[in-house]
Amino acid sequence: MKYPGMRSVFILLFCCIASCCFSQQQEEFRRVKDFYNHHRVMLNTEFRKKFDAETGTLNKISIKSDFQLFMRKMDSIENVALIGALLKVKNLEDLDRIQNKIPKPDSHVKVSSSTDQPADYPGGINALRQEVGHLFYAAGVYSEIKTVKANVAFIVERDGSISNVHAQGENFTFNRQAEIALYSLSEKFTPGHINGDPVRFRFQLPLTMNIED
Repeated sequence: MKYPGMRSVFILLFCCIASCCFSQQQEEFRRVKDFYNHHRVMLNTEFRKKFDAETGTLNKISIKSDFQLFMRKMDSIENVALIGALLKVKNLEDLDRIQNKIPKPDSHVKVSSSTDQPADYPGGINALRQEVGHLFYAAGVYSEIKTVKANVAFIVERDGSISNVHAQGENFTFNRQAEIALYSLSEKFTPGHINGDPVRFRFQLPLTMNIED
């Protein structure tokens, strides 16, 4: 006996499971950032108490210098944790693709590049660039040339989360920081639509950074 609604229910269930998987992967980056932001707040509170209690000008300058040094070290340690999260997420995506026999993101069968309504970030492309710039850890980029570029391709899923972030450029460290910044976005996209139905959408974002001496 055939049940007319079973196929649509199965497809819906698969989409929900896939969306949950992608959301959980992005959560890896949120957990790291929440952890280190919490410790930044505590450090700021303790240094502020010490700074306010000090009366000598030279000692205040020393405390401020120590605080800035601690924050730079915190940024560096957080970046190591984010690189670990990036490796974990990419491994999970590869494993999910193998287990579910999902074609690679460049397959035109599963991913749309033209839609009735393309995927969009809240506030538009300028808001997306601004947030990526804010999240980008420039100190993690090592380059002998002053201008580095990458084209960051990723998939906007049906629920607005992103997956399969891949930066292509000549500088590996710039590519890595670009991927971390994209996975760390605070908002979801509005997904692309075809005939009113949400679809997976291939998105590309060119990035350029000028390194100052």
